[in-house]
Amino acid sequence: MQHIALQTRRQTQQTHEWKATYNQRAGIESTHSQGIRRSNLRQSRYIGLKKTHLMQVFIACALNLVRLDAWLNGIPLAKTRSSRFKQLQPQGD
Repeated sequence: MQHIALQTRRQTQQTHEWKATYNQRAGIESTHSQGIRRSNLRQSRYIGLKKTHLMQVFIACALNLVRLDAWLNGIPLAKTRSSRFKQLQPQGD
């Protein structure tokens, strides 16, 4: 039963609709990760929902400005990061 469910799921993942949805999710996760790494988005500096929301809006604006600056200066998007262990692997493999 589990094998059938797994095979069905893998077939679903090959459809264009699923890939489009996954690409959107990957972009959202990338933006969220950038906010955490650049702007300490994980923890609010303020107490209160209104101040926290305002902080998140400012961080989103700042990320957009950083991306706009990179685009205007022709800086290409960074490649996907890999683990330190993966970096030790010889390039031929």
